[in-house]
Amino acid sequence: MTASTFSLSVRPDGVGVISMDVQGESMNVLKAAFADEIKELLSEIKSNKDIKGLVIISGKPDSFIAGADISMLDGCSTAQQAEDIGRMGQQVFNQLEALPVPLVAAIHGPCLGGGLELAMACHKRVATSDNKTVLGLPEVQLGLLPGSGGTQRLPRLVGIQKALDMILTGKQLRAAQAKKAGLVDAVVPKSILLEAAVKLALEGKPKARQVKLNLVGKVLEKTPFGRSILFSQAKKQTLAKTHGNYPAPLKILEAIEAGISGGINKGLDVEAKAFGELCMTAESKALRSIFFATTAMKKETGAGDVKPRKVQKAAILGGGLMGGGIANVTATKAGIPVRIKDINQTGISNALKYSYSLLEKKFRRRFISKTELQKQMSLLTGTTDYSGFHDVDLVVEAVFEDLNLKRQMVKDIEQHCSEHTVFASNTSSLPIGQIAAEAARPENVIGLHYFSPVDKMPLVEVIAHDKTSPETIATTVAFARKQGKTPIVVKDGAGFYVNRILALYMNEAANILLEGEPVEQLDKALVKFGFPVGPITLLDEVGIDVGAKISPILAKELGERFVAPAAFDKLMADGRKGRKSEKGFYLYGAKAKKGKKQVDPSVYLLLGLNPQERLSLDQIALRCTVQMLNEAVRCLEEGIISSARDGDVGAIFGIGFPPFHGGPFRYIDQMGAATLVAHLRSFEQQHGSRFAPCQLLLDKAERAETFY
Repeated sequence: MTASTFSLSVRPDGVGVISMDVQGESMNVLKAAFADEIKELLSEIKSNKDIKGLVIISGKPDSFIAGADISMLDGCSTAQQAEDIGRMGQQVFNQLEALPVPLVAAIHGPCLGGGLELAMACHKRVATSDNKTVLGLPEVQLGLLPGSGGTQRLPRLVGIQKALDMILTGKQLRAAQAKKAGLVDAVVPKSILLEAAVKLALEGKPKARQVKLNLVGKVLEKTPFGRSILFSQAKKQTLAKTHGNYPAPLKILEAIEAGISGGINKGLDVEAKAFGELCMTAESKALRSIFFATTAMKKETGAGDVKPRKVQKAAILGGGLMGGGIANVTATKAGIPVRIKDINQTGISNALKYSYSLLEKKFRRRFISKTELQKQMSLLTGTTDYSGFHDVDLVVEAVFEDLNLKRQMVKDIEQHCSEHTVFASNTSSLPIGQIAAEAARPENVIGLHYFSPVDKMPLVEVIAHDKTSPETIATTVAFARKQGKTPIVVKDGAGFYVNRILALYMNEAANILLEGEPVEQLDKALVKFGFPVGPITLLDEVGIDVGAKISPILAKELGERFVAPAAFDKLMADGRKGRKSEKGFYLYGAKAKKGKKQVDPSVYLLLGLNPQERLSLDQIALRCTVQMLNEAVRCLEEGIISSARDGDVGAIFGIGFPPFHGGPFRYIDQMGAATLVAHLRSFEQQHGSRFAPCQLLLDKAERAETFY
């Protein structure tokens, strides 16, 4: 059969090779439109009596099947339509599983979502040892569950506990981990993938395999009493993590439990119904919108049609925590050689140690080989002068927040590097235009604001001042993307976008605290709302001194609403910098007991407070978040961000704005601009002008318009 996506060729040894290659796509994705093609293919296979076995392999060089085409779901207007898509997938995979000859999945590259569901419907699986090969069911990250049999087949292959861990988190396994778990039968080099799969196909169908379990595993998974405990605990842990904000994990538990207790057909039925219902939830729509936004951004340069210059060598100024982190992602993710400059050897040693520690952890967990560790470390070199800077294409400055020091760095780079070298400042608050004010080549100067810890936080802000050239923007965006980051281009201005909206949120939390609300109550309210940590915990983690340093800069540039409560001077005078000084709002070090974090009671005495719960959790969350929402709209109004989409991506990836709300702008659309204005007006009457709604928000409310 010759088709646009699937092709079948039968080898002399009687093994049919099905190749999948979706035309016009860089990766294979499953589409509902393929159903007829697959039906035709199955018919041809069944009629060919010479076929002894089958192998399904990708026609793409670096991807098996990256999942189903999510855009199909946006075309569904009812739960039933989405359910039908799930049931169609189930039927196709059931037919594959029922084939009379052995079917082997030959996996290289991402095998995710519907791709893994297809692979699990095969009788055997062989995967390459390549780092590109990962297997997982990430549907939960889109507010969904695996809807084509994934909730049923995975527990039968790897056991209930392992399946729950994978499906509830969207965790991806490397090939070696997948083999250990029982998900794949063999791991081989890419060069012999097809031959290894053919060999497995010729060995015939496997006998029914039992999941390997230890004694505790057998009690929990093989007895009704044990399973009852297992699912009950899983539900309890899920609710503790999600605070009931995400419906998908509970539906996943229901589907898996139904299949284990009532058989696979019952499980598939519950799975399909749940898939349809979840597709229609506001949470899934919000999470899918983020997926589409980040996918679209990957194709953008940040500067229209302008092409980026290739960065073949980079340099970092400053070997501190940020400098070390930036050097790490440049070498290990982007694969670009990095020259680290610091004023002394200690700084360089610290930066190198930072990368070595992370790589050693990967080596110990068998993610990389010793050779790979050494290869990546060899990309990092250090210097206390500017030797080796003559051929650097891009320099990231990560020194102290001192304007004169940063201006001197620009002059040094212009003296020691080429006329094309990009100078990117990792400042968190100083306007880039001020840093570039004395530059001979201001068009090469740009902001590149990373978030801490650099190796974990996905966002970077690319900040262009009015003289930054489009080529510098495009080069910096491409560089950040190569580091595995999601870059958003923002206009120059104090605090840029993310820190600006965060500052007002944090200030409001501080104001509520100073009114006598307990620290735990504040943090609990915002975690319940959906933030990963509460504002007071965040202040301790980032450093109270950092907030104290940024606040005056923002207040000077942006006005009175950014003035931090004066009581924070007392914290600084008392040496309270947070976790790093083991002295903040919470107890650290020897004073802290194991388990739940405890508030340091002496902080209340210092601030002259008698803590008492006066506001509800919802009232606290509303008062803090409306400040963030209003400022996000003001940033759009001022052109700091170019679109609501960029504002949503920036808030979610930069400060952990609850993803199930879709970001500040989607959340405003959901609540209605008029409702937000009413909340702000009410708070303005009670607490003053810092709550005054911005003009763009008032216009949207008056016209009943949305941002999307």
